[in-house]
Amino acid sequence: MLSDSNRKSILKVVHRHGPCSPLVRDHNPLNVTEILLRDQSRVKWIRSQSSNSSYGLKASVAASLPAKPDITDGEYVVTIGLGTPKKDLTLLFDTGSALTWTQCKPCMGSCYNQSDPIFNPSQSSSYANISCASTFCTLGWGCFGSTCKYSFGYADNSSSVGFFATEKLTISPTEVIDNFKFGCGENNSGIFGTAAGLIGLSDNNISFVEQTAAKYGKYFSYCLPSSASSTGHLTFGKDGRALSSVRFTPLSKIQQEFYGISIVGISVNGVPLSIPSTVFSSAGAIIDSGTTITQLPPTVYSALRTAFRKAMVNYTTAPAVSTFDTCYDFSKERTVTVPSIKFSFAGGVDIDLDRSGILYMVTASQFCLAFAANGADSDVVVYGNVQQRTFEVAYDVAGRKLGFVPNGCS
Repeated sequence: MLSDSNRKSILKVVHRHGPCSPLVRDHNPLNVTEILLRDQSRVKWIRSQSSNSSYGLKASVAASLPAKPDITDGEYVVTIGLGTPKKDLTLLFDTGSALTWTQCKPCMGSCYNQSDPIFNPSQSSSYANISCASTFCTLGWGCFGSTCKYSFGYADNSSSVGFFATEKLTISPTEVIDNFKFGCGENNSGIFGTAAGLIGLSDNNISFVEQTAAKYGKYFSYCLPSSASSTGHLTFGKDGRALSSVRFTPLSKIQQEFYGISIVGISVNGVPLSIPSTVFSSAGAIIDSGTTITQLPPTVYSALRTAFRKAMVNYTTAPAVSTFDTCYDFSKERTVTVPSIKFSFAGGVDIDLDRSGILYMVTASQFCLAFAANGADSDVVVYGNVQQRTFEVAYDVAGRKLGFVPNGCS
C-alpha cells in the first residue's frame, strides 16, 4: 500500500492466477476457448444495455492500490480492507460494473469457495443494513422486510444476491471511506475464481467512482501488467506526476454505464488500414477492463488480419484456436519481429500497443493475433484489457476524458 503527500491511494494490481496473487488456491483457470466464449457473452450483454446520460464533478485528492493481473483469463484483482476491525478482501475490479460487493455470512443460499475468510458483518462494529426507506433503495433493489436487498447478474450467468449495506472501506492506513454502500452477498455463484467479490468502477451513481467523488474527484487510473509475474496498480484520484505526459481523448457515457471512446483508425507498421472512415463511428466503442480481447468490426478485423499476416509471412503458422484464426509457432525461432499496431483515438491520440497487447500466448508454441471480430460492423466495438496492458489508463470521469501514458508498469 502506497501513499504520498498528495494523498493519492494506490492498490497493487495482479493477475488472478499469477504468482503475485493472494488467490494462490485458485487452481482452475479458464482455458483460451472458455475465455473467448465468456468474452462473447460479455459483449452480447454490453450490446443489450441501453441508456445515455452524463455528469461531472471537479477533481481533488488522490489514493492508490497495487493491482494484480490474471494472464490466464484476463481478470485483475486488488486487496482492500472492509469493516471494523478491518478484514482484508481480494476483489476483482471492473469498469463495466456498478456495484461493489463481497460474499457475506451467513450464506443463506450458496457461496462459492474464496481464498479470504468470508466477511461476517456481525463481527464489524461499523456495518449497517440500508433501510427500505432509504432513497438508495428506490433504485429498484427491492426489500426483505425493512431491509434493502439487491440482485445483480452478469453476462456469463454469474450472480450475487444479498443485502445492501454501508461499511467502512480501507484503501490504505490513511485512506478510509466511511459509510460506503456495498452489497453483502449471501447467495453468490459464477466464475469469480476465489476472489471475494468485485469493485464496480463504472459510470453509475452507486459505483465506487461516484460514491468517492468528493474525495477523489471522479478520477482513477490503472496499469495492467504484461505478465502474470508482474504487478500494476489501481489509483484513485490524481497522482503527483505532471499531467503533461498524459494524452487525452474524449470520454462519453454509452449504453447505460460504460465508458465510451472514439476510435478513428488503426495502423500496422505505420501504414493505416484501408477501411471506411465511418466504420468506427457508426458502431460506437467502449473501453472495458472486464473484456479480455478487443472486439472489432468484421471489416476492420479483416483488414488488420490481412496486414498482420503479410508482415508475418516468414514465420511458421500454428492451428487456430476458437476465434483466434491467426496463430504462429515460434518454438524454433531465436528472435521474432512483431509488426507494430497503433490505435488512433479522437483528439489526436495515437497509442502503439505493447507486444503483449498484440500477440496472445496460448501455449509455448502457439501465439495468436489478440483480436476478435464482432458479428456485424454495426455492433459496438469493445477495447479490451489485453490491448491496455502496460499503459496507465486514466479515467477523468469529471472532465469526460480518457488518458494514456506508455510504460505505466511492466
